[in-house]
Amino acid sequence: MSQEQHPQSKDRTSSSTVAVYPGTFDPITNGHIDIIKRGLQLFDKIIITIAVNSQKQPLFSLEERTLLIEQSFKDMDGRIAVDYTDGLIVDYAMQQNAATIIRGLRAISDFDYEFQLALMNRRLQRKVETVFLMTGFRWIYISSTSIKDAAKCQGNITGLVPEHVEKALKEKFS
Repeated sequence: MSQEQHPQSKDRTSSSTVAVYPGTFDPITNGHIDIIKRGLQLFDKIIITIAVNSQKQPLFSLEERTLLIEQSFKDMDGRIAVDYTDGLIVDYAMQQNAATIIRGLRAISDFDYEFQLALMNRRLQRKVETVFLMTGFRWIYISSTSIKDAAKCQGNITGLVPEHVEKALKEKFS
C-alpha cells in the first residue's frame, strides 16, 4: 500500500519521528539508559519526560534529575531532550508532536500495570500509541527504588547506574 493510500504511514527520510519516554527517573538507571538507546533505533528523537507526581517524594529534585539525565546523554547530538510535565503524558505527547509513548518492562509484574495505563492513554488520546520495550536481561532486576535502598545502606551499586549518578547517590546518603 503506498503512502497515498495509507496517510498515517511516514517516510523516515522526510519526517522526524518523536517519542516520549516518561518516568520519575529518581534516579536514572542503566536500565532506563538501555531502553532509551534501543528506542533511538526506532525513533529519531526521544524526549525523556520527568513525570512530576505529587504523591511521590523524590530523593532528587527536578533540577537534579534533569542534570543527571542530561549528563547521561551529553553525546547524543540533539536526539535526546529532557523535559518535565505534571499533567497527562498523552496531552504532553500531543503538545510535543510525539505519536508514541515508550514504556519499559522488566517483568510480567510490570505488564499488568503498564497495560492498564496504555489502555487508559489510548482511551484519552487515540493518536498516541504506546510501545513497550523489554529491559535488557542484565537490568531486569533493578529499579530506581532498589538502587536508592542499596545506596542508602552503602551497598555496591557500581555498574547499575552511570558513575555520575552513583556519585550523586553517595553524596545524598553521606
